[in-house]
Amino acid sequence: MGHEFRSVEEVEQLLVEQRYISDRNLATAVFLSLKMEKPLFLEGEAGVGKTEVAKALAFALNRPLLRLQCYEGLDVGNSVYEWNYSRQILHIRMQEAAGTPPSEDDIFAPNFLLKRPLLQAVDGEFATPPVLLIDELDRADEEFEAFLLELLSDFQITIPEIGTIRARRKPAVVITSNRTREIHDALKRRCLYFWIDYPDFEKELRIIRTKAPQASAMLAEKVVGFVQALRREDLYKRPGVAESLDWATALVTLDQTRLSEELVERTLGVLLKNREDIESLSRDAVGRILGELEEGRP
Repeated sequence: MGHEFRSVEEVEQLLVEQRYISDRNLATAVFLSLKMEKPLFLEGEAGVGKTEVAKALAFALNRPLLRLQCYEGLDVGNSVYEWNYSRQILHIRMQEAAGTPPSEDDIFAPNFLLKRPLLQAVDGEFATPPVLLIDELDRADEEFEAFLLELLSDFQITIPEIGTIRARRKPAVVITSNRTREIHDALKRRCLYFWIDYPDFEKELRIIRTKAPQASAMLAEKVVGFVQALRREDLYKRPGVAESLDWATALVTLDQTRLSEELVERTLGVLLKNREDIESLSRDAVGRILGELEEGRP
């Protein structure tokens, strides 16, 4: 059986046990989403930990995780269901060979459905309600948003050949967006909303120490200080927490315990994923940031 949260404090503690460093505001949003049985809509820059909320939540609740990765052109066949045409044809041929042609109801039966994440989330095949992650919804087309309204309103899906399938127990739903485009208000109204921002120094340091414990305390502080300063530069794509973790791991892999201009330049590709950003970050800027860190300035 899955675990059920009894308080906001328990949410925060169990997320920490899953190595997700939360805060009271986010823990409150997660708790209310579960208790009110409403989807949790998370927005924020890429790499701040939105997807990890759903993963940590599934582990903490001991529930299955269903992930739907959104992309342009996502349709019902890839998100909800499609018919297993090869099996249907084979069934038809076998029945005809036996002299008993199948009926339409026989052909369009549930055992010929290929279930995708959205249908799996409501059809009750799991012992406990799953955690459904609809990841990066802003990448999908607006038409797909319209389809989600029925699911998020009534937790039901209509299949023309079969009818309407309703969830006996509602799944926990987490929707994420990097805000590359605005999500329609009709969908947001069906959710609880939370913006995940870049963490402050202390929180990001806790994240690094939790998820990259092999990094020394001094190196972890320098990594966080440099990344926090880097986010204040004029960059097209600022590094997220995921990049901070990758950089800390990369420096440990290189057996480095302190930062230098040469080391930063050699490893910038771990932090920055845009050619123009890497080229625009001058040696002077790197030196200035490192100098501020040596002086103890944030």
